[in-house]
Amino acid sequence: MRVLSGIQPSGRLHIGNYFGAMQQHLELQSEHDGFYFIADYHALTSNPDPKELAERSLDVAMDYLALGLDPEKTVFWRQSDVPEVLELAWLLSCVTPMGLLQRCVSFKDKVAQGLTPNHGLFAYPVLQAADILAFNSNLVPVGADQKQHIEVTRDIATRFNNAYSELLTIPEPRIIESVAVVPGVDGRKMSKSYDNTLEIFAPPKQAKKQIMRIVTDSTPVEDPKDPATCNVFALLKLVAEPSELAEWETRYRSGGMGYGDAKKRLAELMLAYFEPFREKREDLTKNLDYVHGVLANGAARAGAVARDTLNKARAAVGLTQA
Repeated sequence: MRVLSGIQPSGRLHIGNYFGAMQQHLELQSEHDGFYFIADYHALTSNPDPKELAERSLDVAMDYLALGLDPEKTVFWRQSDVPEVLELAWLLSCVTPMGLLQRCVSFKDKVAQGLTPNHGLFAYPVLQAADILAFNSNLVPVGADQKQHIEVTRDIATRFNNAYSELLTIPEPRIIESVAVVPGVDGRKMSKSYDNTLEIFAPPKQAKKQIMRIVTDSTPVEDPKDPATCNVFALLKLVAEPSELAEWETRYRSGGMGYGDAKKRLAELMLAYFEPFREKREDLTKNLDYVHGVLANGAARAGAVARDTLNKARAAVGLTQA
């Protein structure tokens, strides 16, 4: 089975990205034919600074490689290095009804967050469909709240197949069951949009400072506390051994413990968890030729697949002879 996923280079990757999706993506490498890409075309919808976009794309590449992506098992590339996807997106857009795009929740959500509406943001689902369909993807890992993206892709692919020929593979969503809800330092879902993240590869001092900023309630030290409603405890679940987690739960419910104690331990565990990855990440910064080589090789492999799909689609619509 071919699994495809992409991630936008919209900022430093955080532990919500990792525990919410990346960890599962990396685990799938041993089970399936993985196609993972850095979605820099999609990032343009928010008009990022050009220099920052290039730097962030490289950062995401190093982050994925440091966290365990194996370029021998997984095709890994930068979206803009496979332009065939853009032409396929145009062919798909010509069978996509406006009403389908107008119903997309993601566009409404982004506008509500303050992004200025533009055509790229509105047509985002069509390019996303091309990302998936160009590579004959069978499975697309998504969170439950992103299932609509795959439904839109399936709708577009079905319309194209019905209009021309059965050449596009209809993908299935693979709903990611997150290890736990990953709250940000303010208690909301961890997101770069909320500026409430804990960066995976932040310097240790900065990481500790971010963790100590996590919002907690005003329960006095001597009183019992509810671990089920505590942001710090929710993060401890991600990195603490079950036996230690049970001890913390007892301490919470017994009282006599300050949230600062839990935050300090969380910082220790979080830094220890990512330390091996941090060392590999530092090595990659000294070997950028390797990183660029991985992306170039991935683009060549991905491009061959996309080119075949595009050529068949061009013939199907009458742009070239079959």
